[in-house]
Amino acid sequence: MRSLSDILEEYEFLEGDERYRLLIELGRELEDMPDALKTDATLVRGCSAAVWVYPTEDSDTLHFLADSNAAITKGIVALVISAVQDKPASEVASMDVTGALEPFDLKNQLSSNRTQGVPNMIALVKEHAARLAAAA
Repeated sequence: MRSLSDILEEYEFLEGDERYRLLIELGRELEDMPDALKTDATLVRGCSAAVWVYPTEDSDTLHFLADSNAAITKGIVALVISAVQDKPASEVASMDVTGALEPFDLKNQLSSNRTQGVPNMIALVKEHAARLAAAA
């Protein structure tokens, strides 16, 4: 998975439809999430499309599997995940994920339907990170 800074570097050179294509590409690059993990328990609430996020544990770092049934939404999920993927839980628990995503200006680039679930995705990731960090 590409780093958020690498994605931003490319994103800043693009406009309009090209940015949509980049998001779709990011979604395609996500690790495959087995259908068995796409359950009500892993469903992110408040998203216009179905979004599933499943945390896996690898010692003290976070690793997520994620998917969506909509291409652009899946790209947004990939963007959120790239901000936190394979980082220490303690770092993610205190990280300003919303701030890290601000340069992408998603609210102005995409419809509100597509971005309404982003805070819920971020909250889910941060809650999991906080639980792992507290247990460490």
